[in-house]
Amino acid sequence: MLPRFGIGPIVAKIDTGARSAALHADNIKVSGKSVSFAVRSHGKAIRHKAPLLSLKRVKSSNGQSEERPVIEAVILIGGKPIRAEITLTDRKDMGVAMLLGRNTIKDHFLVNPARTFVLSRKTKALT
Repeated sequence: MLPRFGIGPIVAKIDTGARSAALHADNIKVSGKSVSFAVRSHGKAIRHKAPLLSLKRVKSSNGQSEERPVIEAVILIGGKPIRAEITLTDRKDMGVAMLLGRNTIKDHFLVNPARTFVLSRKTKALT
């Protein structure tokens, strides 16, 4: 969840090969020291504005390099608040709206590549 923007719950992919977090956004417009963007939540495109932290050149998984606006926000993962730098980009062809890179989750979580959707499944009782 991204509580500041009223977004969530949201499916995110953990990618230890990526450095930072990325969020799918439409109509991204940088204006001075702020950025405005639209994010879909519950079927509606909702417009948001945030302070622009920086512009970062990022090479995507397909080898393309692009300059992305970076914002800072708190992400709630399993109820745990994590302050993160998030790049805004078009991820509509990526399957999930958000990617969490290694700098976002370091010191907070360990990754088990054998497990998926661990926060949404009911856990089995230990016997």
